[in-house]
Amino acid sequence: MKKSVEILLQEAISLKASDIFFFPKNDRYQIKVNVLGTNRIIKECSKEFGGQLINYLKFQSNMAVSEKRRPQLGSWIYSDEKNEVFCRLSSVGDFLGNESLVVRLIFPSTFFEENYFFEEQIYTLQKACIKNGLIVFSGPMGSGKTTTMYNLARKLANEKHVMSIEDPIEIYEPNFLQLQVNNKAQMSYSELLKVALRHHPDIFLIGEIRDNMTAKVAINAALSGHLILTTVHARNVYGVYQRLKNLGISDEELQQTMQVISYQRLIPTIDGGAKVLFDQIEGKDLDKDIIQGNIQSRMTKDWREKLEYCYLNNWINKESFETFIEG
Repeated sequence: MKKSVEILLQEAISLKASDIFFFPKNDRYQIKVNVLGTNRIIKECSKEFGGQLINYLKFQSNMAVSEKRRPQLGSWIYSDEKNEVFCRLSSVGDFLGNESLVVRLIFPSTFFEENYFFEEQIYTLQKACIKNGLIVFSGPMGSGKTTTMYNLARKLANEKHVMSIEDPIEIYEPNFLQLQVNNKAQMSYSELLKVALRHHPDIFLIGEIRDNMTAKVAINAALSGHLILTTVHARNVYGVYQRLKNLGISDEELQQTMQVISYQRLIPTIDGGAKVLFDQIEGKDLDKDIIQGNIQSRMTKDWREKLEYCYLNNWINKESFETFIEG
C-alpha cells in the first residue's frame, strides 16, 4: 500500500497539483487531481482498494482510521529523494457511509519561486517589504498567495523575527515562529495577534483577515511599526480595498499603512507549465483611483497590458488570454 500511495503522490507532484480527491462512485473510487483549477481523473480502483489507500493516508496523518463518517482533519509531511511536500487531509462520510478524502498538497516555498512572468512585479513587493506597513494579497484558492508571502518573508528571516498566524499552517518553515488558529481553544486570529505582539516580531504573516477585530489588530500592528503580510478575500485589487473598508478600516488608516495591494493568478503557459501574473497597486497610488472612485474596470490597465504582452510573445495561448483578461 505504501508503494501505491507513493506512486499517486509522485504523479500529483509531477503535475504540480494542488489537491488529490478520493471520491466514492457506485462500487468504485475515482481519484482526481486539481491542476490549475481543472480536475482530471488519474485513477479508478475498486472500493476496497480505494478504502485501503484512504486508511493508509489517514494513519500517516494521525487520523482515526475507524471513523468513517464524522469530519476529520490531519496532516503529514511526505518526502522522497527529490521532494518534501506538506499534505493537509480532510475526510468525511456521506449519508450512506461512503468516505471521501481530499489531500491538499502544500509545496515548499521554493517550489514555485521562479514562476513569475515579470520580475519587476516581485521587485515591487520586495521593495515594499523593506518598509513597515501592510501588504495585502488576494486571488482564488491555489493561485499561490501563501507561497508568495513565504518567499518574501524567507528572504528577510535571517535579519528579522518572523511570525505567522494561519488557519491552518500551510507551509512548514523552521525559521519562522508559526502559530495555528484553534477557535475551540479560544485561539482566534485576533487573540493570537494580540499575544504575538508581546513577542515583538518584525514581520507578521496573517493567513487571512476575515473579520473586523482581526482587521483592526492588523492595522494597529502596521501603525506601530510592523510589516504585515496578509490575504483578503476579494476578486481584484479594487475589491481588496473595499473589503477592508467594509471591515471597518478607514481611508485614512489605509493610506497610512498600505504599501501594496497585490492580486494574483496562476496562468497556464504554452509549454505546459504555469506562472504567476500580478495586478498591483502601490500605496502611493491609492488616492488616484480607488479613494476618488474613478474605477472603470475590474482590473488595472497594467494587468491588461501585461497579459496582452504574454499572449503576443507566445507565452500563453488565446484561450488563457481571454479567460484571464478580467482576472
